[in-house]
Amino acid sequence: MICREGQVDRGFRGLVQKYQERIYYQIRRIVPDHEDANDVTQNTFMKVYRAIDRFEGKSSLYTWMYRIATNEALTFQKRRQPTVDLDTAVGVSQATSGSAYFDGDSIDQQLKAAIDTLPEKQKLVFCMRYYDELPYQEMAAALETSEGALKASYHHAVKKIESFIKQASL
Repeated sequence: MICREGQVDRGFRGLVQKYQERIYYQIRRIVPDHEDANDVTQNTFMKVYRAIDRFEGKSSLYTWMYRIATNEALTFQKRRQPTVDLDTAVGVSQATSGSAYFDGDSIDQQLKAAIDTLPEKQKLVFCMRYYDELPYQEMAAALETSEGALKASYHHAVKKIESFIKQASL
């Protein structure tokens, strides 16, 4: 798939074209800034390029790349951003809920604020299941964990999100 001279052949370009948008949006759920997400996406494909010979085929190619993208995004976020505490997220949600600018997407804004309060693993599991609609089997392969653990993590995330939205609506 890759030329020895270091040139990217049509196969790798096709791979990038096929998966770039999906990978970008996965990263964007973890890295909110567009420019930063672009940088992380580029780093992801550089890692894929360098490691493609080590892809063992134990999972789908997309699942393997998804895991690389997720690791890159989480590493980037750990270096860049402190976590958002619940009181701050509720305050932001309440402050923006009365604004005409935010009213059109108030439910979406509340959901995003709620997701931001989740621990990283729950946030990741929730996004993979809710937004990407990935089956637990594929998620388990990507995250190298059991389906049962993922189901429990998703359940806890949903409960926390429901609680956050109820609290923000008061």
